[in-house]
Amino acid sequence: MDFRDANQYCGRDRILRLMQKEGIRAQRGYNTPRGYYGGKTDIVADNALNREFNVEHPNQWWVTDITYIKTHEGFLFLAVVMDLFARNVVGWSMSDRMTEYLAMQAITAAYWRRKPQQQVSLHSDQGSQYSSRQFRKLLDAYNIKTSMSRRGNCHENAVAESFFSNLKKEKIRRRIYPNRAEAKQAVFHYIEMVYNPTRRHTKNNRVSPNNFKREYFKRVEGVWKNQALPH
Repeated sequence: MDFRDANQYCGRDRILRLMQKEGIRAQRGYNTPRGYYGGKTDIVADNALNREFNVEHPNQWWVTDITYIKTHEGFLFLAVVMDLFARNVVGWSMSDRMTEYLAMQAITAAYWRRKPQQQVSLHSDQGSQYSSRQFRKLLDAYNIKTSMSRRGNCHENAVAESFFSNLKKEKIRRRIYPNRAEAKQAVFHYIEMVYNPTRRHTKNNRVSPNNFKREYFKRVEGVWKNQALPH
């Protein structure tokens, strides 16, 4: 599809043959995490999302999670906030510590980037960062409603987990960065230069998250204009 967009037409078989000739293989992912289904809902919030990952419009449901990246200086922790509509990263933050402030910075970045006019629902796991008093106070200030996975159920936050898997297999590739500064630069490049603007997503009919969101607003604008026209 990238070749077609560049007016270079060739089929899947030809690409496969050329890859085999040059010894090029697709980057394989990590082992699939084991799923647990007997966990309990956190007392802070019910699992309102309930794995309904397909939503109708932007800023309806966000998901958030935290992962770590290895460096020779120690771990770099990355918190992201994703919009389920187009699967784009709308807020993120990085730190050398996995605290509630890391999660709060990611939410703040998402809120001011999107400036939602209506209440947004946010789904997370039961990590202490998301159940802390300060974090919940911030969500109340931003008019964000909480939802949490059952304990030990990674599949109930599968969209965020999938993004982390793609980041690690497509950018990090099991490497250990010399320092956190280089790791931060790599993560920034992947999110803002690759994943959001150009990486094709199967859920988005093989277009990037940014393009999928742009096409949605074009459709909405077209419907509004047609309704405004006199009959």
